[in-house]
Amino acid sequence: MATEVKVPVLPESVSDAVIAAWHKKAGEAVKRDENLLDLETDKVVLEVPAPVDGVLKEIKFDTGATVTSQQVIAVIEEGAVAAAPAATAATAAPAAQEPPKAAAPAPAPAAPAKAAPAAAAELPPGARFAAATSGVDPAEVTGTGRRGMVTKEDIVNYASGKTAGIAGGARPEERVPMTRMRARIAERLMQSKNSIAMLTSFNEVNLGKVMQMRKELGEQFEKAHGIKLGFMSFFAKAAANALQKHPIINASVDGNDIIYHGYADISVAVATDKGLVTPVLRNVERMGFAEIEKGIAGFAKAAREGGLKLEDLQGGTFTITNGGTFGSLMSTPIVNPPQSAILGMHAIKERPIAENGQVVIAPMMYIALSYDHRIIDGKDAVLFLVDIKNQLENPHRMLLGM
Repeated sequence: MATEVKVPVLPESVSDAVIAAWHKKAGEAVKRDENLLDLETDKVVLEVPAPVDGVLKEIKFDTGATVTSQQVIAVIEEGAVAAAPAATAATAAPAAQEPPKAAAPAPAPAAPAKAAPAAAAELPPGARFAAATSGVDPAEVTGTGRRGMVTKEDIVNYASGKTAGIAGGARPEERVPMTRMRARIAERLMQSKNSIAMLTSFNEVNLGKVMQMRKELGEQFEKAHGIKLGFMSFFAKAAANALQKHPIINASVDGNDIIYHGYADISVAVATDKGLVTPVLRNVERMGFAEIEKGIAGFAKAAREGGLKLEDLQGGTFTITNGGTFGSLMSTPIVNPPQSAILGMHAIKERPIAENGQVVIAPMMYIALSYDHRIIDGKDAVLFLVDIKNQLENPHRMLLGM
């Protein structure tokens, strides 16, 4: 019995998807729930499992094809068995024996066969044009591009007598189309730039007391909750508390209306190989530190393994991003519409500061708030940052909701 494999139901905000990779070939055996292919949307990569045991009878769309919700993309022959490979000469049944013949003299060793030249159609357009105008046979050129592809620069260097091995010779270039996710990120960043009157305010935070609390209670916290006490939970909780006291930071613009959100759904920026994703921790104002840490750890693991769901990325009223993970000292993060503000964390650096009339060395961090100046005034942004600073420099306040 033939069973159709369909594109999963996509949410209204996602119109289609691109086939990123097939993990099975036509004719191969598959097992129920085994991943057949990856679908890339503009938000997340989805796995499509086999609905039944059987043989992948037909693949209707190749890698790179665009497909829509519930579209049939493959057919599985349920209960079928993959065909065994054809018998080779070594395993075939022996033929009737013939009288032995005199052994022919061994031929001289053949010269190593030259790799078959790539078809002209397999070359990038620039390389094809360069080869045609310079009269160079691409088969004679060593490729330095991706997967050994012959590039335009390889053709030009070969025609001018240069080789890739000479210092200062080849300067390879490669044109690669954006992934669906990267194209969507670019689109949203331009949307933010063109539609928001964005401004960034800065402050600095002494994290000495937070670090001391982590040192004193970190081991007990991990034993009690099964997860380490990190910095992000302090920032997420401080932000949730501050958003309750400064609701305009948590608001969004809809036409000529301002929508105030009575909850703190905080998007946490997570870097992946495919681009930045922002899964949402919901109702952070009600969460404890352990819940926040577990939620962030779960999202990070799912992002690395491609297990994020579309609903994990939907919504969000405010974003926190931590460039300090990669060593950033200061930056101006970009607001993620329809949100109106984003908090940027940065690297912790020991710096001399004045404290009670004395110069001391303290673990300092610059924090930044980028915001939509259409609805958030500078006063609101500064007061919000000061609130964050006060909570982090007096972390016991967070436990009291102050």
